[in-house]
Amino acid sequence: MRGMSRRDFLGRLGVAGLALTPLALALSACGKSEWPEGMAEIKWDRETCPRCSMVISDRRFAAQLRGGPKDMVVKFDDIGCFTFWIRDNLKTYPWLNDPATRMWVADVTSKGKDVIWLDPRKAQYITRTSPMGYNFGAVAHPQMGSLDFEGMRQHVLAKGK
Repeated sequence: MRGMSRRDFLGRLGVAGLALTPLALALSACGKSEWPEGMAEIKWDRETCPRCSMVISDRRFAAQLRGGPKDMVVKFDDIGCFTFWIRDNLKTYPWLNDPATRMWVADVTSKGKDVIWLDPRKAQYITRTSPMGYNFGAVAHPQMGSLDFEGMRQHVLAKGK
């Protein structure tokens, strides 16, 4: 096959090659997640939250922020940890309040490995049992009893954990 072009090689595969192509494509897609532009991949069950040191496992509650002069990335297991970490680190990282700081939170209605990512500042929050017991999950649209970001933030900070 030395010197054979890709087109010649595929042509020689014939029908068998065509039958394998969809299977090969399906297998090559296994394990890949779609990450929004600018978001760093979360290595599920291997990376830990900087606030509580818990492994980031439950895809429905994960959050991430990215910003500052060094494009720092911080990943969280719960929106409550995200909220407290920002409060506790604002003096060290004043860029946390900059609207240009990129933030993501998982939509709690996401199924399986297909996570829907939302801007936490635009999301609504509903009561759901969460990994660290802050008990909020993000959704894209208002629902009966949902809170906006600031309302959720105030509830979480009032818990004082």
